[in-house]
Amino acid sequence: MLPIVIFDTNILISATLSQKSNPYACLQLAKDGLVKSVTCREILDEFKEKLSFKFDYSPNDAQSTTDRVLDYSQLVNITNSLKGICADPDDDMVLECAVVANANYIVTGDKHLLSLINYQNSLILKATDFLASIQELQN
Repeated sequence: MLPIVIFDTNILISATLSQKSNPYACLQLAKDGLVKSVTCREILDEFKEKLSFKFDYSPNDAQSTTDRVLDYSQLVNITNSLKGICADPDDDMVLECAVVANANYIVTGDKHLLSLINYQNSLILKATDFLASIQELQN
């Protein structure tokens, strides 16, 4: 069974901006079918918003870049009922997505999420540590 992974918005952005980054290598694992990427509309909306407002993507480019995530990710619905777990309330959607997806991993660069270490059976890792963990599983 493939490991189930939630990629946080910052990983999606880093991968989009640099094809020579560890976040890009993480997403490539999903594209190659070596891990199962799961996301939710809320993560995709935040991703699209940041592409538009922080990185000056046109609305069409932001939408098409966001749509490409769905080429290699399963979409799940969350209820936004998980509140107050993380110091940053925006991070609760990532945790809820992981719970709904029964994810093995959350990959993020977010210090609030990383400080949790794990949440309900989801190990929370930086991209570098996730790549090392997957490589260990493959050996």
